Amino acid sequence: MIDAARNLYMVKERIAQATREAGRAPEDVRLVAVSKTFPADAILPVIETGQRVFGENRVQEAQGKWPALKEAHSDIELHLIGPLQSNKAKEAVALFDVVETVDREKIAAALATEMAKQGRRPRLYVQVNTGLEEQKAGIDPREAVAFVTRCRDVHGLVIEGLMCIPPVDENPGPHFALLEKLAREAGVEKLSMGMSGDYETAIAFGATSVRVGSAIFGNRPYFAG
Repeated sequence: MIDAARNLYMVKERIAQATREAGRAPEDVRLVAVSKTFPADAILPVIETGQRVFGENRVQEAQGKWPALKEAHSDIELHLIGPLQSNKAKEAVALFDVVETVDREKIAAALATEMAKQGRRPRLYVQVNTGLEEQKAGIDPREAVAFVTRCRDVHGLVIEGLMCIPPVDENPGPHFALLEKLAREAGVEKLSMGMSGDYETAIAFGATSVRVGSAIFGNRPYFAG
């Protein structure tokens, strides 16, 4: 059986080491524990160790387990790290504290509408498709800075940072460097980049949050809904 609590401790130790090696303070990097596909009973041991920031890929899946968990632990911060469809904007705004996958005009408009209706303002990141992969969500990096500006000026959204998922078969370093450059040009401070296989590299390139799942929870049960 996977000891997620022990794995979490080891990941945190590696994050602390990576920040020291990068000449940064450990508190400069937040760990988002990616709990997608895992049920509540697999997440609870990690919550009980003190972890409070979690990431989910799908709105519908998150609705099935997180309302009760958040009610029991009011300081939990939940991130949407998977693609958002505009018809799920209402549910996303109601449940998530951070939406990391704003990547097109339609989503920006839908989020702005729902935030105004609900009086709830989750923090927002723009997802950038640094590898220009057709199958992957995210805005073209050549359009990212202008899109951040439109989110602010047209939709009245506050964009906190940028997020990326590099191609699995490429060195992630250049993708992380590109995201950091775009963030500076766009005037945003946060960088969500790095996953289980490359989060230490991401920290070296300036990540302010890393999204780690399998290194904590083990291999994913892809049959989960």
